[in-house]
Amino acid sequence: MSMPTPLQAILDENNGVLTTANANAAGFSNERLRLLVETNALERVAHGVYIAPTDLEDKMFIAQLRRSKMIYSHETALFLHDLTDRDPVQYTVTVPTGYNTATIVADGIMPFKVRRELHQLGATQMETMFGHKVTTYNLERTICDCVRSRNRMDVAVVADAIRRYVLRRDKDLNALMAMAEQFRVTKPLRSYMEVLL
Repeated sequence: MSMPTPLQAILDENNGVLTTANANAAGFSNERLRLLVETNALERVAHGVYIAPTDLEDKMFIAQLRRSKMIYSHETALFLHDLTDRDPVQYTVTVPTGYNTATIVADGIMPFKVRRELHQLGATQMETMFGHKVTTYNLERTICDCVRSRNRMDVAVVADAIRRYVLRRDKDLNALMAMAEQFRVTKPLRSYMEVLL
């Protein structure tokens, strides 16, 4: 079975990703999607998410597509911001307190929790290596998160990230210190900065 033109248009429009909701909105049933998967015209990569069989799966994008409250943070955000050389072995995300993390953990993702009023603070959009937009934290929030969670992270990764941040032209030290105050990490952050500056 060949790919119907409207579905191909949706795939092209969404960088090779098709959701059940998009297909249903275009008038295609779940049964039609199942048949397309059976004939290898589509590949099901997650519940309600499909790609063309010739495309590579963007696991970071697909995971967030399924869980919109997830924001990439800590080591994963460091990777997206080029503040580390290490590829994330396991994605790290932040979710609001009260969010059920059972399925996230089952998928091999490490969750951090934060109060609801701080969850969206510093959230921004960045591109994965496949060209998809994902929600992550900005540079300053990422540094504060790493300092705040320094006991759960590799100390060398945190120190290297702060060193790389200090060398960047797009850094905003005033925003960093304001964010550090909100997260109550001013003192440990200053200790790291004094060594580096």
